[in-house]
Amino acid sequence: MSSKLQKLLSALCVLMILGGCATIEGAGEDIENAGEEVQDAADS
Repeated sequence: MSSKLQKLLSALCVLMILGGCATIEGAGEDIENAGEEVQDAADS
């Protein structure tokens, strides 16, 4: 495999991993917000 192709594939893999982390972080925030809403409703 050529060096340029290896670098390109490596860069794409890094971008996919970083994009996945951002997605998981966003999902975690959504779940946390939903949990807080349920807790607030239970306290009322």
